[in-house]
Amino acid sequence: MNHLDLAARAAAIELLVLDVDGVLTDGSVIYADDGSELKRFHVRDGSGLKLWRAAGKRAAIISGRKSVAVERRAAELGVAPVLQGRDDKPAALAEVLAATGLRAEQACAIGDDLPDVGLFQNCGLAIAVADACTEARAAAHYVTAVHGGRGAVRDAIEWLLKLTGRWDELTAR
Repeated sequence: MNHLDLAARAAAIELLVLDVDGVLTDGSVIYADDGSELKRFHVRDGSGLKLWRAAGKRAAIISGRKSVAVERRAAELGVAPVLQGRDDKPAALAEVLAATGLRAEQACAIGDDLPDVGLFQNCGLAIAVADACTEARAAAHYVTAVHGGRGAVRDAIEWLLKLTGRWDELTAR
C-alpha cells in the first residue's frame, strides 16, 4: 500500500481499538500469591493516549482476558468502552462500533496475535506491534518500531498523528 492510501485511511480514523496483553503490556501474565493478576503498563502509552484524546479521538479496549488492572488503567486514561473476556473480537468490535456510533473504516486496531487478525480484517487500519506473531504483522498496514508493553501504542499514535499532520500541533501545546 502506498503512502497516499495510508494517509487517506489514517485521516478517517477516530477510534483506536486496543488489545491488552502483548500490546499495552509485554504479554506476561503475573499472578500474586493471593491469586490476583498483575499487569505492567508503559507510561509512554499513557501519554500517547492523552495526546490522542487531545486530538479529539477515542480509544476502546477489546481483550480476550479479564483483569481489574485493565479497568483501572482504562479509567485513568479515559479509554471506553472496555470489553474483556472476549474471544470473538470481530463481534466485540461490532459492539464497540454500535456503542460509539462509528463505522469500521473509522477504527484502527492495534494487536499482536492471531485473535487480533480478525480485528485487522474488520477495521479501516491495522497496526501490529513489533513483536507480534508473523500473521498479525503480515495483516497489518503498519508495524511499530517497539515491542508491546514498551511504548508500542505511543509509537502507533505518533505514526498516525504524523501521517495526518497533527503531531506538531498537538505536541507544541
